[in-house]
Amino acid sequence: MHVMAGVMLDAAGRVLLAQRPVGKHLAGMWEFPGGKLEPGEAPLDGLARELMEELGIVLQRAEPLIRVPWRDAGRTLLLDAWLVRPWQGSPQSLDGQALQWLAPAQVDPAMLAPADRQILQALQAWLAQNP
Repeated sequence: MHVMAGVMLDAAGRVLLAQRPVGKHLAGMWEFPGGKLEPGEAPLDGLARELMEELGIVLQRAEPLIRVPWRDAGRTLLLDAWLVRPWQGSPQSLDGQALQWLAPAQVDPAMLAPADRQILQALQAWLAQNP
């Protein structure tokens, strides 16, 4: 399974996190917004679609950040995280998930879904190289 994640940085340098809803695997944990690619869908197209469906925003530009191969609960997935800047619109919860903006240094890795912890590390490394 190929899953896209949008690492959205706002003008204040904060990153957007979404909370996994009750009833889903890893419910209550936080993650970078996104979702599964459709069959035959290009990664950037899938990311744009997922961000529109979940947050109501239009992706304007994105660049690859990290790809995390992951095995969890008997399934294998590739978590493909892209740095998203800028976008059009104001992110809002269209799927009913809680959202929060945090400075990357304030994100406690323990609050994140396990695979998303590697994305946070990659983001912090990217920010150190791109102040």
